[in-house]
Amino acid sequence: METITLTGRNSSLSLLQIETVKQKIESAFPGIEVKVKPRSTRGDELQHIPLQTVEGTDFFTEDIFHELESGDADIAVHSLKDMSAQHFFGGNIFSVVDRDDVRDVVIFQKDIISKISLGAEIVIGTCSPRREHMAIRFLQKALPQLHPDFKVKTKIIRGNVDTRLRKLDVGEYDGIILAAAGLNRLLRSAENADSIRKFLQDKRLIVLPLIECVPAPCQGAIVAETLPQNKKAQRILNRINDEHHLNRCSEEKKIALRYGAGCDQKFGVTTVAYGEHESFYSAGEDGNKIEFENWHNLPDLKAEKKIIYNASNLNQELFDVEPTSSESEIEQPVVFVSNDKAVGENLLNKLRSKRVWAAGTKTWQKLAKKGIWVEGCADALGLEMVTRAWETPVVQINRQEVLILTNETGAANWTKKGWNARGTYKTEWKENWPKEKVQSADIIFVTSYHQYQKLKPNLRNDVTIVCPYGETAVLLKESGVEPVIFPTIKSFEQWKTNTHSPIEG
Repeated sequence: METITLTGRNSSLSLLQIETVKQKIESAFPGIEVKVKPRSTRGDELQHIPLQTVEGTDFFTEDIFHELESGDADIAVHSLKDMSAQHFFGGNIFSVVDRDDVRDVVIFQKDIISKISLGAEIVIGTCSPRREHMAIRFLQKALPQLHPDFKVKTKIIRGNVDTRLRKLDVGEYDGIILAAAGLNRLLRSAENADSIRKFLQDKRLIVLPLIECVPAPCQGAIVAETLPQNKKAQRILNRINDEHHLNRCSEEKKIALRYGAGCDQKFGVTTVAYGEHESFYSAGEDGNKIEFENWHNLPDLKAEKKIIYNASNLNQELFDVEPTSSESEIEQPVVFVSNDKAVGENLLNKLRSKRVWAAGTKTWQKLAKKGIWVEGCADALGLEMVTRAWETPVVQINRQEVLILTNETGAANWTKKGWNARGTYKTEWKENWPKEKVQSADIIFVTSYHQYQKLKPNLRNDVTIVCPYGETAVLLKESGVEPVIFPTIKSFEQWKTNTHSPIEG
């Protein structure tokens, strides 16, 4: 019988990733015997020091791919985020065989609310400069603002996922940051799920947002590697490769090379998929300590000598908001808040006992100021985006458990689509608002279908309608409009800043 030998790290999570590759090979090549030969790496041996203080790269992958060079293994299996771009583009053969949720998750002690209320120091375990740079800054604003003096700080943590969870469990940290992908894989494993679930059962959870806490390039991706001269292994990798995942990961690695490399990087790069489109987002601090945020592969919208108007800040001038619902009982255990205006004083106490998700980080932070624990958000990418996170083992929410809080028009629309929804306010159109800029626009960005309806009588017939991805785009298409779709308002604002058109409405 023909045999193939796999190697990789010997941690619980790495063994699961090797098993994923093994199963894909056995499915594609039933006649091949797959052997597994795991080993430790330099990164595993340097357990007590931050890797960014040690010279070099590929701490968790170099010893593994040396097994290929020595002939002790045919295929090496890695977490692709641990591999340097220099090696990834260095000439070996790679196959990306799987990718899970790319986001980071913060697991908190059950008494975290009490500590915040007392104005205590909240200690978060992480060994990633990227997470420290972005996540800690975000958490300071996103945790319930129950005391003016509480501070979030970091403390180095090393070890595998189960080791870090044990350190949290015994009280060495108030919270730890982990990759959602690793937790999901462990929770899907019959061997590991019970122990991991036991660690998580009395903890609080926050799923960090994609845009403000950008994941590491290729986070969540399992990559298999072989040498070009190993034709048997190359044939196998070609069969089990996911071309779409490989292309996305390659682009993320290429973008990351523009900003720096190594374990001390303080930036992230991720793919933002929206409908049939995808863009790439990078943000953080580059190797020259310069803050940046960039969108890549945005729509090719021709704008030379055209008047562009962004109506995202116009809602206050277009609409008055009037609360309509005095009902305060909420039967569902999960609440998705589309806008902070949907949460009146009568609902605040109800939300304290619910799992709360927000449409975007602005709504998240406004809820946090009211003392509400928010578990995660849709990154202003629409409900479809957040349901992907809900379906994962680490989150586990089904749509029947969710109540959407929104305006009356939105609630009626979501109810038609089978969701539990409640309209808690309505918007009344104002008679007097500035029409001139809208009337002169060649390109106009609208943030909701309701806003488009208000602006429509004042739009030119040849105007180009642009909108963010999500329900706005769906409703525009249903009305016969074919909008140019950007992933978010933020991405359109950057495109507008970078466009060569000197004319602004």
